[in-house]
Amino acid sequence: MLELHTFVLLCCSAAPLWAAPTRSHLPPGTARFWHITDLHLDPSYHLGPDPTTVCLSSKGAAASGAGVFGDFLCDSPFSLIRSAFTSMAALTQPQDFIIWTGDSPPHVPVDKLSTDAVVQVIANMTHTLRQHFPQLTVYPALGNHDYWPQDQMPDSTNAVYEAAAELWKPWLQPEALSTLSRGGFYSQLARPGLRILSLNTILYYGPNRATRNATDPAGQFKWLEATLQDAARNQEKVYIIAHVPVGFLPFASGTTAMRAGANERLVSVFRRYSHVIAGQFYGHTHRDSVMVLLDRRGEAVSSAFVAPAVTPIRNVLEAYSNNPAFRTYWYHTGDYSLRDVWQYFLNLTEANQKQRSDWRLEYVMSEAFGLTDLQPRSLLQLGLSLLPAPSRTFPTYFSHYMVDYDRSITCEGECQLRQVCAVLHMDRPSYSKCVSERRAGFSQL
Repeated sequence: MLELHTFVLLCCSAAPLWAAPTRSHLPPGTARFWHITDLHLDPSYHLGPDPTTVCLSSKGAAASGAGVFGDFLCDSPFSLIRSAFTSMAALTQPQDFIIWTGDSPPHVPVDKLSTDAVVQVIANMTHTLRQHFPQLTVYPALGNHDYWPQDQMPDSTNAVYEAAAELWKPWLQPEALSTLSRGGFYSQLARPGLRILSLNTILYYGPNRATRNATDPAGQFKWLEATLQDAARNQEKVYIIAHVPVGFLPFASGTTAMRAGANERLVSVFRRYSHVIAGQFYGHTHRDSVMVLLDRRGEAVSSAFVAPAVTPIRNVLEAYSNNPAFRTYWYHTGDYSLRDVWQYFLNLTEANQKQRSDWRLEYVMSEAFGLTDLQPRSLLQLGLSLLPAPSRTFPTYFSHYMVDYDRSITCEGECQLRQVCAVLHMDRPSYSKCVSERRAGFSQL
């Protein structure tokens, strides 16, 4: 079992931090918020002579590239997380806020954790955030690893929901804490006219046996529609945050990230309230991707973003992973429409070689893809530019998907088809139509 004293030793022995990215100037009428996700702290991480025992999260695979800031077969050492927060803190301003879309504990066998261990890791990450960002409000969402056993998040009050509500009191108001402690979800006004709505999408996650037969676990669907109705009535805009995203996994053919029925139901709700929802923000996949929600007429109505992870972990059988990352979104202060993404990353291999964490800007979305903003029509434009013929945009998109992990890795044919259809279609009928109608074009690549 992972123990707290291991974390404390890592905390105190982490390597010193070096250069942080330069502070950016915001244009008039523009503000920003930050997005971190999938921290996956592995307190067992340590450097030693046997690469198979560097971290429990490698599950015995040899972490042959292990260094001060981690390895691609391991979850995050504390030194990596601290370097991310320190670099990000150098860029923040007092008027910013942060969204944190879940998954603090590591990918380890179930017998290596417990409810207490999971709560301890969430607490450690909460306290670390408060230390680095004492003036900023953080809006968290729970992930599938933020429970023990993982994925089995129930639809009623439990020790994790109650612990989270207690830990997040400095950030959340009593009404938000009340629904958080009962069902793992909440909403809160972040700015005048802007509401953060944090969904517990683990209630709809396929491996979650605890809610398999429930039609509306924890009453979240009813609450969601009522909250969106109230927001519309009060002329508020809403940012949806959650861990497991709506839509299709870009690396798996025809597979939604959550249960198919829940996906279609959320798509329907988000279409109906697209005039209220100003953006959707997720984690879970560890990779960098976008999605555009179309209405039944094919009009783009909602922009969705899946942020890449801080953890660099990959399965030993996977061909690629991601470099550690965090990002900031720029939005218009008048209507809270999204203007841009600035994506930061750490070249993990280089950082380990230099024993220095030089976090830097990977890309600016508007510049990388020639977009005027991140409104739904702009993301539809981006999605259509990924189509073959051939697409000059897709190699850039896929490199960013991996957070510049390895530019020699290509994605063609069925791989590219899955990626593009996942960007353009979030509901089953239109996704299936995309795959069937476009397969011939992609098979010729």
